[in-house]
Amino acid sequence: MAEKEGGIVKKGQEEGMKMATALLAEFGMPLGLLPLAGIVEVGFVKATGYMWIIQQKKVEHNFKMVSKLVSYHTEIHGYIEKKKIKKLKGVKAKELLLWPPVNEIFVDDPPTGKIHFKSLAGITKTFPVEAFAAGQ
Repeated sequence: MAEKEGGIVKKGQEEGMKMATALLAEFGMPLGLLPLAGIVEVGFVKATGYMWIIQQKKVEHNFKMVSKLVSYHTEIHGYIEKKKIKKLKGVKAKELLLWPPVNEIFVDDPPTGKIHFKSLAGITKTFPVEAFAAGQ
């Protein structure tokens, strides 16, 4: 894929998780936002902000503080920039009986303690950032 050209790639769970967490930290996103398992590969292209994650199987994670079930597909990709991930693919959050795709995730700048999840349908859900801290 052309968008992966010039990317830094880390293979395996340990190295991949380190890189994913480092990217979240560098761009001011909550460190628990990507509760991944069985990581095959994590990549990042510094020039464009394009990032991708490949994991062995889909992961569902319940963020208990906000009672939100989120599904992470085997392939996740998007563009990360300061306090935002846009054009996101591979992440869905359960709303009642539906699983709308999450297209964008962003935190307020300056910080208000809020994180926003926007779907392709234009629906935005807002939660406290600490609900997505590492270990939640």
